[in-house]
Amino acid sequence: MKKISSLQEARAAYKPKLPAVFHEGPALQIREGQPTASVADQEQIKALFPNIYGLPSVTFEPGKKPAYTPLNVAVILSGGQAPGGHNVIAGLFDGLKACHPNSKLYGFLGGPSGLTDNDYIELNAEYINLYRNTGGFDIIGSGRTKLEKTEQYEATLKNCKALGIQALVVIGGDDSNTNAAVLAEYYKQHNADLTVIGVPKTIDGDLKNDMIEASFGFDTATKVYSELIGNIQRDANSAKKYWHIIKLMGRSASHITLECALRTQPNYTIISEEVAAKKQTLQEIAKDFTQTVVTRAENGENFGVVLIPEGLIEFIPEMKTLITELNDLMAKHEDIINSIREMEAKREYISEKLQDHTAKLYRSMPKNIAEQLIMERDPHGNVQVSLIETDKLLVHLVKERLAKLKAEGRYNGKFKTHTHFFGYEGRCSFPSNFDADYTYLLGYTASLLSINKCTGYMSSVRNLCAPAEEWITGGVPMTRMMNIERRHGKDKPVIRKALVDLKGKPFQTFVSNREKWAKETDYIYSGPIQYFGPSEVCDMKTITLQLEHK
Repeated sequence: MKKISSLQEARAAYKPKLPAVFHEGPALQIREGQPTASVADQEQIKALFPNIYGLPSVTFEPGKKPAYTPLNVAVILSGGQAPGGHNVIAGLFDGLKACHPNSKLYGFLGGPSGLTDNDYIELNAEYINLYRNTGGFDIIGSGRTKLEKTEQYEATLKNCKALGIQALVVIGGDDSNTNAAVLAEYYKQHNADLTVIGVPKTIDGDLKNDMIEASFGFDTATKVYSELIGNIQRDANSAKKYWHIIKLMGRSASHITLECALRTQPNYTIISEEVAAKKQTLQEIAKDFTQTVVTRAENGENFGVVLIPEGLIEFIPEMKTLITELNDLMAKHEDIINSIREMEAKREYISEKLQDHTAKLYRSMPKNIAEQLIMERDPHGNVQVSLIETDKLLVHLVKERLAKLKAEGRYNGKFKTHTHFFGYEGRCSFPSNFDADYTYLLGYTASLLSINKCTGYMSSVRNLCAPAEEWITGGVPMTRMMNIERRHGKDKPVIRKALVDLKGKPFQTFVSNREKWAKETDYIYSGPIQYFGPSEVCDMKTITLQLEHK
């Protein structure tokens, strides 16, 4: 028998805070806003989603409890884990039961594939109570199956009809919620009485806008990473002989890296979006990094901490061009490339197919990086950047520069390094109080969007910097967040990722301090997540959110 820790017992007893609108349960009314349009490519998105395009945003306000009828709802977890997923399902369950005690919640197992393969369980209170306020997605499992074929859509509809399911809730990131929008449109086109609701999940923090102020899990993950970074900073400041280069999750945006930098004050931090805006080359980044090493060595400090985002390599213009060309080339010649067993021959075949300038860059890469760039693609046809050792590539380039400076008598320090990648460490932690509250409310809100047949909407909770009592709930049309992007050699509708705003207060606060942090050892050691204590400690919001709403 498993021994339950005191923290696990305490977290199971935690009661998420609710805003005033839900103090009387689901006694509310819906207020509609103005019709919406997609963030870009309006005509293309409208043509692809004619039945769910242009819907108004909706907000829940206090009112009388309608005479709800029982509702059968299904839920899936899609994509990578994020702290708080279990609470979304708990909030969804509680909301459905508050509307009508005979409502049922089914969980399709293993993500979208469970939906197509009809692999499910019925979720009851006893089972859900085991998972309240815990990390992970193990309550029903997750997966990354892409729903993009007609036979898949038909299978999902058939399986839902067989169970009498009237609403489907998809908990996931931008690609998963794009899947949800595609399903909502398909069901509408075929007059299927099946509502589809999305819930914004990703620790990367890149699924947000004016209606989605934060994606769940970001708060917890950045606090976990910041604790680890602080531990390494303390070690670096103790040993005083190592440079620690830390790669952080964030393929398509640098929100995690920026938040962790604001929390810990490392010596050098790279923000991918700034690299792209300045059109920096690999060598220019290495030169900038090298200068920080030299400056600290001149002060007798041959140690430091560096943060870089996982997806940096795709933001370097010359590398982005190379990777885009590689993605298209590998999609077009997939069978031939897969048939070449010898890696050197594979690299040479690919080099010959590239344009001259990209082929030159590709051939200049260290062997291990060149091979990592042509590894198996993800389900969307993109390079798996988490497998590319960008941190080691930068160390290699910096060492080359330092060796040259030393030969010229312009550097007399030492550059010993350790590289780290913090990713999985932050995905399944016990959610912070903020994420426990936020995710529970996202689920509760999704239940009300479902019962009101708001298909094609994403659950929305706003005013997050205020106390939970003042949070605003409702829904935002998923098509409002869409644009067209190149995926696997084809134009695809996707929910646009939110990048770091280089004019925003979080980034500008970082810029105003980074020169000082580079020269001085001014580390902050944030310590572990606090679940108990004064509200200003245990309910603290991310620095990013606080600065964005000042």
